[in-house]
Amino acid sequence: MEQSMEQQDLELIWHPCSQMKDYETLPPMVIDHAHGCWLYDIHGKAYLDIVSSWWANLLGHTHPVLNARIKAQLDRLEHVIFANFTHEPAITLARRLQKLVPPGLSKFQFHDNGSAAVEAALKLCFQYHQQTGHPERQKFLCLTEGYHGETVGALSVGSMDLFSLKYKPMLMETIHVEAPDCYRCPYGKQRDDCTCPCFGKAEEAFARYGKEAAAMIVEPLLQGSAGMRIYPALYLKKLRKLCDGYGVKLIADEIATGFGRTGTLFACEQAGITPDVMCLSKGLTGGYLPMSLTVTTQEIYDAFYDDYGTHKAFLHSHTYAGNPLGCAAALGVLDVLEQQQILLKARETARWLTKEMEGRFGKHEHIGEIRHIGLIHALELVADRKSKRPFPAEKRLGYQLYQKALARGLVLRPLGDVLYFNPPLTIAKEELTQAMEVLGEVLRES
Repeated sequence: MEQSMEQQDLELIWHPCSQMKDYETLPPMVIDHAHGCWLYDIHGKAYLDIVSSWWANLLGHTHPVLNARIKAQLDRLEHVIFANFTHEPAITLARRLQKLVPPGLSKFQFHDNGSAAVEAALKLCFQYHQQTGHPERQKFLCLTEGYHGETVGALSVGSMDLFSLKYKPMLMETIHVEAPDCYRCPYGKQRDDCTCPCFGKAEEAFARYGKEAAAMIVEPLLQGSAGMRIYPALYLKKLRKLCDGYGVKLIADEIATGFGRTGTLFACEQAGITPDVMCLSKGLTGGYLPMSLTVTTQEIYDAFYDDYGTHKAFLHSHTYAGNPLGCAAALGVLDVLEQQQILLKARETARWLTKEMEGRFGKHEHIGEIRHIGLIHALELVADRKSKRPFPAEKRLGYQLYQKALARGLVLRPLGDVLYFNPPLTIAKEELTQAMEVLGEVLRES
């Protein structure tokens, strides 16, 4: 008897970020095609992709502009070595982005995924100090509950034991600064009118390690994998000033926050700061193709510019760096964002969604907080609303709700017990209403 596609998958494929034993009771959904915010499996069932296929799908699936750009590029050039060679799509993309990123960022390195962009950023900052007379600067600071990718360097500057604990012996030693926790604020403050007393933890860490630190890496305004934890722009502004005072480079990991996810093109804009290094991916290509960028200042670039024999070059490379198809997709993203006023429309949709969510779920006995930034809205489930006591982890409540939502055609992949909407910026209010109705149903059943 011929095996089903699901059975063949389970025989051959080891899926990411999964306990494969779970697939015995929840087999993989085999997607046949997609359009807009919808995925369609081989059995004809539709799923609303409310999480943008891991936050990457920015403008909807099979977008006509992006499709056309990639198809046209495919007939001209699919790939070429990016050392000593270049091409028009990469040059045009860098030129256009230079006008959009925070002022002062001007040099673009191309990579093939977000973790690779972070690795390059760490190595750049480390080597920069080696070549500018500060070899003692070898440590990295990061925020607790931060996430920056899965490679060894990226895991080292992450602070989520779920991903890194088992690998601690092989990770480099880093300095973990207690991150803002605005929902369970130990200072009793509110996110919207806070002076960030929690920033004292960063000041303490810099006082102790600032003279031996190469850089600090942060997810600006939004710690995504930590449960969509949102913190004030003031914290980021203070951090920029603190880094300047100690000569520490600031790396902004905008892989998840970039290209309009937080309501502005880049989250750093809301704090009015320019990092020394910015990492971009996910929405960069609209979720179409794996590509990332590490964007730096002229000052950092100049520290590597010298005669070959001085051995100052940044000898870091990826086979698919500067891939023309990825560049074509990224240029299509920029065109759609600009020509169709996507951010303006998404902000209006976000305001409407906030009001709707508060009305539907704001008084639910097991929803401790509804937090939001841009179109991202997250609901934190708690056993007791007053004390903010979480449900026991072994209950896996979020996973249970995920399964129930899938049965109703909603891809509601939780972060622990945090349910979130992070949809394509082009999603319609009718689709969001449908998603909220399904969410309401699964909450009532639980």
